[in-house]
Amino acid sequence: MPIRRLLLIAGALVLVFAVTLLAGLRQGLLTLLGLGFGAVLQGCRFGFTTGWREYLERRNPHGLWAQLLLLALASSLMLPLLAQHSGELVGAVAPLTFSLVLGAFLFGAAMQLTDGCGSGTLYKAGAGSPLSVVVLPTFVLGSFLGASHQPAWVALGGLPPVDLLRYGWPLALALTLSGCALVALLTLPQARAAGPWPRRWVIGAVLLALLAALHLIVAGQPWGIVYGVGLWGAKAFAALGWNPAADPFWGVAPHAARLAEPIVYDVTSVTNFGLLYGAYAASRWHGPVTTNLPSARRLLVAAAAGLVLGYSSRMAFGCNVGALLGGITSASLHGWVWFAMAFLGSMVGVRLRRRIDVPQGAVFA
Repeated sequence: MPIRRLLLIAGALVLVFAVTLLAGLRQGLLTLLGLGFGAVLQGCRFGFTTGWREYLERRNPHGLWAQLLLLALASSLMLPLLAQHSGELVGAVAPLTFSLVLGAFLFGAAMQLTDGCGSGTLYKAGAGSPLSVVVLPTFVLGSFLGASHQPAWVALGGLPPVDLLRYGWPLALALTLSGCALVALLTLPQARAAGPWPRRWVIGAVLLALLAALHLIVAGQPWGIVYGVGLWGAKAFAALGWNPAADPFWGVAPHAARLAEPIVYDVTSVTNFGLLYGAYAASRWHGPVTTNLPSARRLLVAAAAGLVLGYSSRMAFGCNVGALLGGITSASLHGWVWFAMAFLGSMVGVRLRRRIDVPQGAVFA
C-alpha cells in the first residue's frame, strides 16, 4: 500500500480517536460515520444538485433515481426504528410553514449556482473544489444568520406538522415508497435515451442508506448538515465579541448550550468534520487532484449564492439531507413539500446558471 494511503488512513484514525477522547465514544462513532458519508459522496460522486441538473438539462433521470432509491432504502430501515423506539429516537418532523415553501425554493435555485447543496458543498470543499471552498464560508454565514431569523419566519404561519408515523410505520412506509415510485414513473419515459444506470449511483444510494440508518441509531436523530454549519458561524461571532443572549435562536435552549459547549460535543459538527476529511481522503486515494480555477465572476456569484444557500436552509428546516432525506425518512410531509419546492427552485437556478460563464472542468461533476 502506498505511503500516501497509509497517511490518509492514519489521519482518519487520529481524527476519530481525538474526538473520542475529547467528547466520548458516541461522538467518535459519529465522526467515523461522517468519514463514511464523505468517502461515499466523493467516491461515488453522489450529488443531489448534479442529479437534478442532469434531469432538467438532459432529461437523464439516473441521478434522480439514485436519490429515490436512497429515500426508499433509508425509509425501509429507519421508519420501523423510529416507530419501535420512539422514546430514544427522534425523527426530523417540521411544520408546513410559509418559510418552508419559500426557503426550499430559494435553496433549490441557490444550490445550482453554488454547484452543491449542503452535503455537496461540504464534500466538494473537502475534496478541494475551488468553487466549494469559496462557497463554504458564505454558507456558514448564511446558516448562522438564517438560524437567528428562523423564529420570525416561522411566526409568519402555516400548517402544523404532518407525521405519518402516527398511523403506524407500515402505512407510513407504504405511502413513502409509493411517493418514490410515482416520481420514478413520471421520469420513466426518459430512461431509455439515458442508457444504462451507472453502478456508482446505485452503490452510493445503498451505502448512504446504511450510513443514515446507523447515524439514526448512534445519534438518536437523522443525519443533518446545516445546524452544525450555522453553529460554526455562531461560535466564530461569539469569539469576536458577539453576545448571543438576546438572539431569538442562539440565545435560547438548547442552542445556547450548544454554543457554550466545545464544538466536538455537537452531533452535526463532528459528522461534518468527518465528512470533510472523508471526502478529502477519497479524492486523494489514487493520487494528487488537479483542479482548474473558475473565473472571478463565477466565484463571486457562487459566494453570493452560498449566502442564500445557508440562509434559506434555515428557513426551510434543512437542506437536501436534513429536510429532504431526514424529513421523508421520518415520514414527515414537510420532506415532500421541500422536495417539490426545491425542485422548482432548481429549474430557475439551472436557467440562471446558463447565463454565467462556467469554464469546463472548473467544478466537480
